[in-house]
Amino acid sequence: MEKSSELLAETRGVQLDLQGRRVLDHVDLAVHRGEIVTLIGPNGAGKSTLARVLLGLMKADQGSVYLRPGLRIGYMPQRLTIDPVLPLTVRRFLTLGKRCSEARMREVLQEVGAGELLEAPIQNTSGGELQRILLARALLRDPDLLILDEPVQGVDITGQLDLYRLISRIRDRLNCGILMVSHDLHLVMATTDRVLCLNQHVCCSGHPEDVSSDPAYLALFGSPPGLAVYTHHHNHRHDLDGHIVPAEKQERGQSGDG
Repeated sequence: MEKSSELLAETRGVQLDLQGRRVLDHVDLAVHRGEIVTLIGPNGAGKSTLARVLLGLMKADQGSVYLRPGLRIGYMPQRLTIDPVLPLTVRRFLTLGKRCSEARMREVLQEVGAGELLEAPIQNTSGGELQRILLARALLRDPDLLILDEPVQGVDITGQLDLYRLISRIRDRLNCGILMVSHDLHLVMATTDRVLCLNQHVCCSGHPEDVSSDPAYLALFGSPPGLAVYTHHHNHRHDLDGHIVPAEKQERGQSGDG
């Protein structure tokens, strides 16, 4: 999808020090409607911190943050810790802080491939199921901008690819902007419009294929053999964790997104 000229969110010259360490060093970032922008970089590069600055959860020492007036943001955090002794169903989790109808909850869960989990205890969900539930909760805000911090964390490689394709379909349906945090350019290349390689400062940026051959990117990540846009096509389906669903279950309509 060709991105719109409508600017949704932007940082200019953002600088932030934490405990005497420079975490962000004059970082510029822009996300427009209809585009997927991915932040990549090594651990400790400042990717999640930049997302939190954009969300207003952290305040920069220098620089400016712009959000389009009236912007609706859906946020999917990197980690969610739930007390295992706290009785909490997926239904209750989805309505924390925001009321919504059962029909709307079921609609969104169905879209992310977790339609059967509404009454499930959230503590009993698997890694792939939890990521889809978190994505559903972000979608309930009807966002103009989705901020997804490591959305495929804890999911196997096949499940990761399915989630990235799902995110791309959501962008197309909502015509929203998406800012995604990842540490693996190889897997997100096929569904990302623009990449910022971050290591406290912006090392390089541009189209994924251009970034993957940029000397600054190669200095951080090296050059894996055969690096290319990862595409994956198959004639079978997967459950919420990416495992192949047996044919008899597919016929009964019990498979997950795939």
